[in-house]
Amino acid sequence: MQKIFSAALAAFAIFSLITNLHAAGTPKAGDKAPAVTGKDQDGKGWKLSDFAGKKVVLLYFYPKDNTPGCTKQACGLRDQMGDLKKDGVEVIGVSFDSASSHKEFIAKFMLNFPLLADTDGKIADAFGVRREADKNIARRASFLIGKDGKIAHVTDVPQADVHLKEMKEAIAKLAKN
Repeated sequence: MQKIFSAALAAFAIFSLITNLHAAGTPKAGDKAPAVTGKDQDGKGWKLSDFAGKKVVLLYFYPKDNTPGCTKQACGLRDQMGDLKKDGVEVIGVSFDSASSHKEFIAKFMLNFPLLADTDGKIADAFGVRREADKNIARRASFLIGKDGKIAHVTDVPQADVHLKEMKEAIAKLAKN
């Protein structure tokens, strides 16, 4: 009986962990993407709605400029940019970092896509990716948004390499449709 109870408790813990990976309020595949706006590293305005009907958007949130996982993810996207552009995908990174921090990050790693300075967390909150209510940090989450404005795929795990792999697969699948 003890073993059955322990196994059931372990299964419940695993189920809870898996279901909490997608926090309440985080849009899922099939949902319409929140209509967000922001400013990039140069202070230039950006609106998700500008891409509707024109391009697929890979909107990815990351915790902090110049940290190992975030650098790995950004450089991975930089290195895949040729294929992404060929597939009509616009890459946009978002974090709570300032525009000046983003400018330095872009220059240091020769990034070839814009980074939005979400210092007030409005974009992160719209996508439900703020780590904790009182913290100005986002969790690593990527949203592939189709030309129709609907979310085609969500990757919401801490590992940067999983994001790169899953998004590449999701873009290929979206291109076939």
